[in-house]
Amino acid sequence: MKEITAKELAEKVKAGEKLSIIDVREDEEVAQGKIPGAKHIPLGEIPERLNEIDKKEHHYMVCRSGGRSGKACAFLKDEGYDVTNMEGGMLSWEDEVEI
Repeated sequence: MKEITAKELAEKVKAGEKLSIIDVREDEEVAQGKIPGAKHIPLGEIPERLNEIDKKEHHYMVCRSGGRSGKACAFLKDEGYDVTNMEGGMLSWEDEVEI
């Protein structure tokens, strides 16, 4: 599985790169904040919301600590998607990034 650190992803966001970031946390977690521009699709909804995820794009998957986004990456990779997991999830993002 491809992985990226929170710091590396933050640098891409700050540089203004066009990114597809998908946050797979639950509603109450996302309500506490998410990466600017990230799309929210809870992990359990990914199978029925595949039509919202463009197969032609590369997607960065994010959760709280990296576990659920890793599961999302494995599922999406099996479905033919190009995905990268953000190591350490939002816990690392909060440690690494000043937004």
